[in-house]
Amino acid sequence: MTPRAPSPAPRPLTRASRPLARAAVFALGAAAGYAADARFADPRRGHPVAFFGSAATRLERRLWRDDRAAGAGYTALCVGAVAAGAFALDRTVGRRPLGRAALAAAATWTVLGGTSLTREARTIGCSLAAGDLAAARERLPHLCGRDPSALDGQQIARAVVESVAENTADAVVNALTWGALAGTPGLLAFRAVNTLDAMVGHRSPRYARFGWASARLDDVAGWPGARLTALLTVAAAPEPRTAWRVWRRDGSAHPSPNAGQAESAFAGAVGVRLGGTLRYGERVEHRPVLGAELRPVTVDDIERACALSRRVGALALGTTVAGHVLLRALLKKRGRA
Repeated sequence: MTPRAPSPAPRPLTRASRPLARAAVFALGAAAGYAADARFADPRRGHPVAFFGSAATRLERRLWRDDRAAGAGYTALCVGAVAAGAFALDRTVGRRPLGRAALAAAATWTVLGGTSLTREARTIGCSLAAGDLAAARERLPHLCGRDPSALDGQQIARAVVESVAENTADAVVNALTWGALAGTPGLLAFRAVNTLDAMVGHRSPRYARFGWASARLDDVAGWPGARLTALLTVAAAPEPRTAWRVWRRDGSAHPSPNAGQAESAFAGAVGVRLGGTLRYGERVEHRPVLGAELRPVTVDDIERACALSRRVGALALGTTVAGHVLLRALLKKRGRA
């Protein structure tokens, strides 16, 4: 009997094929991290973002000055430390496919907040539906920074829908966008930027100058994801034409260069009127109305906005992981040209 020839050994990855293989492994890890967020949401305790916030607060106490340059240095230190640490970890752990996938999954789960966002919104919606205005007012600060003390049920419902729209961009699409552009370091660096903006980027006597750099960096980092959020909202809308019309007409009317993109698209997609007068403590803002021809928000629209947010998040995952692999393929092709 003629002995069977041994099977050829598997061909090792060539240097040219490694970037694509690494991109595919990252994409699988990001999908696993998205699934973890959908199943488990944010951990109640020990969240890495909370540790970052505590460290950034301690550093602020040392570096705070009523000065833009001091704030810029603070922002650079915080974001740079996260980006450098993520890059070093990616280079070390990511040498093996399993380690790279696990790191991408952990980072994606860390930075995403879509499930916690919709759970919080639905909790407020349930309180409003039950007629418990006091409970809804008590819970609203967990979702946004507005003063709920004088808000009625309709105003709270509007605040919830607006927050779901804005945070779908910030807590889901933007993070995935930066993951597509820069892998695990992009995911974690964006979350650092967005967290700093929430901490020191708002307008107040203390942070008017010191927080300027954090706020401007967040505007820049949020630019691509905000537009992608609007496009995906149009794609996921029950009436895409209305969502497109309101977005294209009203998206730039908002004082924020990014929040108006998502909010106007959500307004058209849900079929409601957003914007108007807002109160943040002692500060009152009169924002342009988005979707002025549409009906006012009702309690039932909170569930519609949450369902839309989940559809947009799923579309964002597919779009960004495909974009990550395609980007690496284009870079590989250009390097060989």
